[in-house]
Amino acid sequence: MHTFVLVVHIILAILIIALVLVQHGKGADAGASFGGGGAATVFGASGSGNFLTRLTAICTALFFITSLTLAVFAKKQTTDAYSLQSVQTAPSQQPTSPETSPTAPKTSE
Repeated sequence: MHTFVLVVHIILAILIIALVLVQHGKGADAGASFGGGGAATVFGASGSGNFLTRLTAICTALFFITSLTLAVFAKKQTTDAYSLQSVQTAPSQQPTSPETSPTAPKTSE
């Protein structure tokens, strides 16, 4: 799930960058009055601005949601890593005396 959200997040980031670069600014309307208005005919007279603006807003909202989701995943992963429940205690080692140790050499008296 974490990997899927991360892939969607990266795709949305690239899509937002592309959408912002495709849109024309407010100063581009002045150039259209001098004969450069043919580029806006694909979406209609004012359709490209509304369509691209709406699509950018939707992608931005989805990007925000994936950012929050990734933050929640990171918080959960960090909490699990430092949780007391995940720490396993080693079995207690009792010191053994040389007489009771099975590996201690036996001395003959």
